[in-house]
Amino acid sequence: MAEWQPCLTGSGYPQGAANLAAYIAFRREDLRKLQERLSELGLSSLGRCEGHVIATLDAVALALNALAGTCPTSEGTLGAATRANRQGDNRLKQSTQRLLGREPKRRRVRIMVTLPTAAAGEIGFVRDLIERGMDIARINCAHDDAATWQAMIDNVRSAADATGRTCLIHMDLAGPKLRTGDMAASPGRLRLKPKRDERGDTRAPAYFLFDASGEPGGAGLRGATGLAGYPRVSVARDWLARLRPGDLVEATDTRGKKRILNVLDRMGEAHQLACTADSVWLEQGCALKHLGGDGKQRSAQVGALESSPEVLVVHIGDRILLSRDPTPGELGNTEGYAGRIPCAQPEVLDSLRVGERVFIDDGSIGAEVDRLDAEGAWLRISRARPEGDKIRPAKGLNFPDSQLQLPALVEKDLLDLDFVAREADIVGYSFVQSGADMDRLADELEARGAGGKGRIAKIETRNAVANLPEIIVHGATRGPFGLMIARGDLAVEIGWGRLAEIQEEILWLAEAAHVPVVWATQVFEQLIKENLPSRAEMTDAAMSERAECVMLNKGPFVLDAIAMLDDIACRMRAHQHKKSARLRALHW
Repeated sequence: MAEWQPCLTGSGYPQGAANLAAYIAFRREDLRKLQERLSELGLSSLGRCEGHVIATLDAVALALNALAGTCPTSEGTLGAATRANRQGDNRLKQSTQRLLGREPKRRRVRIMVTLPTAAAGEIGFVRDLIERGMDIARINCAHDDAATWQAMIDNVRSAADATGRTCLIHMDLAGPKLRTGDMAASPGRLRLKPKRDERGDTRAPAYFLFDASGEPGGAGLRGATGLAGYPRVSVARDWLARLRPGDLVEATDTRGKKRILNVLDRMGEAHQLACTADSVWLEQGCALKHLGGDGKQRSAQVGALESSPEVLVVHIGDRILLSRDPTPGELGNTEGYAGRIPCAQPEVLDSLRVGERVFIDDGSIGAEVDRLDAEGAWLRISRARPEGDKIRPAKGLNFPDSQLQLPALVEKDLLDLDFVAREADIVGYSFVQSGADMDRLADELEARGAGGKGRIAKIETRNAVANLPEIIVHGATRGPFGLMIARGDLAVEIGWGRLAEIQEEILWLAEAAHVPVVWATQVFEQLIKENLPSRAEMTDAAMSERAECVMLNKGPFVLDAIAMLDDIACRMRAHQHKKSARLRALHW
């Protein structure tokens, strides 16, 4: 508390800081034997003391004195301890409401949803999100631009007004996210891939669009209602005009194989929906033959396709160069050397040492620093699937063993803050590592006239975990404040085996400090992407109710995920509060 006093002066946060300090002191001892002895006496309440440490200790001491008959306990003394317990819980509720808005009617936990780019143009979709239960809309500043963000925000606010609900805007600053850089472009190639069952039989055809808009073919049109997500095969407009539903097109693909494409429906003047039951590889110049109902065969060729970056395929034992050179990377040309890929933030390479671990793409690929030179860091792959793993551009890099000297706010963040400070309700702060980082954000917000803006510190590094008390105190003394358990990067940084343990410790410290927590990363990931939740996801969602907010990512089935999470949160509220069982009657 003495160390924190300069921050606390005039802040209105002394009670939360005092309880946090008491909890840290209390948990520095191994209390397992004491806890067992108290439990034998029916007094096992120390394990739920986070929000009111001193009051809980006083209450247990009073009960022990009463059992021993050594000190008479007055009704007023017990009442004071009870009131102190409730005050701790109330302070957490108040700080949660200041940051995350009013508590929903049927559940305690708020639901935050990451908006896709399509939310900028589809207000109906945004309204559906809010009606299903979205309380906070999250915008990731690492993607899109200010014009798109503004369109998203306008749609959220309009949809919230129309539904009579409140929906806050949370904007995540990108921060110094460490990523792989660009790879050299290769000629465009498009694969039409049907879905197959375990026997190899076609379960669903591959749908695509014949596209005569003049745009290069490739991935789906972004944000285009009714067309988004379909791969596109560019063709000439006069050839497309002759296609009719039910017609067949014979394609000769890049392997020389002849495949039949079925024309299904016209989707406007420049697009025809089609499908194929076969796997087809297409590139510019591949032959197409319209087998029309009039018996005539009209030939065409596949038009231009969007170029795609080269992909490094790595196996265990391969070497790659994580390069300082920002020019696009290239594939290797010798055995055991997979190739070169630039580091988007090459200054971090100065902090690496031989033998330190490097993880790529959220930890799916592991490597060790084999050598360092003027070109960059030579890595030897230590973890990959037997068939190999692909390293693509803009994939995350983690250096859990390295002491990186990086600012939490980079130049892009400072530019984005001008918009965020004006439009957002909450600022998400990536790559926080210290209390000084929280002070820096507070100073920048005050300089923009937004000192009272809510802010959430994302806990995603080893340093953030080690400095968590200071991050909390420096954050909570300057305005509405909360924590996000960013489990993706955090798992890679601290090791998968420790994630569950550290997740619990963050929840405990936050409750002790009376600050809310956002439970984030891969909640209902499989349900959102494939419309089929796993059993582990259901348990994870149930346990997430102990936080004050749960974040869902974007995906085609996010509406179903919101509805499922809303139902689970309502049910679990009757069973637990934080880590205390509420003992609702069982259904037997």
